[in-house]
Amino acid sequence: MLEVLPEDAVIRKLWIGEADQYREHLLRLDLPSRRSLFGGAVSDTYVANYANRALTLDAIMHGCFINGVLRGAAELRPLGAHLPRQAEAALSVEKPWQSHGVGSALLSRTLLTARNRGFQLLHMACLRENVRMQQLARKFDAELSFDFGSVVGEVESSRPTPLSLMREWVTDGHGLASAMLELQSRMLRA
Repeated sequence: MLEVLPEDAVIRKLWIGEADQYREHLLRLDLPSRRSLFGGAVSDTYVANYANRALTLDAIMHGCFINGVLRGAAELRPLGAHLPRQAEAALSVEKPWQSHGVGSALLSRTLLTARNRGFQLLHMACLRENVRMQQLARKFDAELSFDFGSVVGEVESSRPTPLSLMREWVTDGHGLASAMLELQSRMLRA
């Protein structure tokens, strides 16, 4: 899927050491976006604690950096041993960057990563009123089921291929180069 993003936007994997940027991104979410991500109202302290625990070895996260600032993120987490080959995805995009292709680009990258890790089914849960997430899930052919105020979208994944693996490697290489240039730029400004 072609990614049409804002100028100066870079989608790349987040590193464990970038929890501070993830926390700042989550704290910048407007209240409806934060409520949609967490399934209810949560405090700044809860958000900060969540961000500090989110970047773990079992999670694969992608971020959308615009002018070097994290403005959107996608989490991919395995559901555990009781549901092998299944994972869940969660997305967050700051209000000014919604409806600019950020969510689509993040979900596309997350689906590619899930495919290449051998996950056969990806779950995305959202509140019933989160129409934007439901539309995004449908865009990627998710089957939606509605239940007591929430919606679960499920996307089946294909098996990894040499081409899908190479696509991820190329995007990871581009993301690493972009991150190194951004780090060097920040160091020179300081």
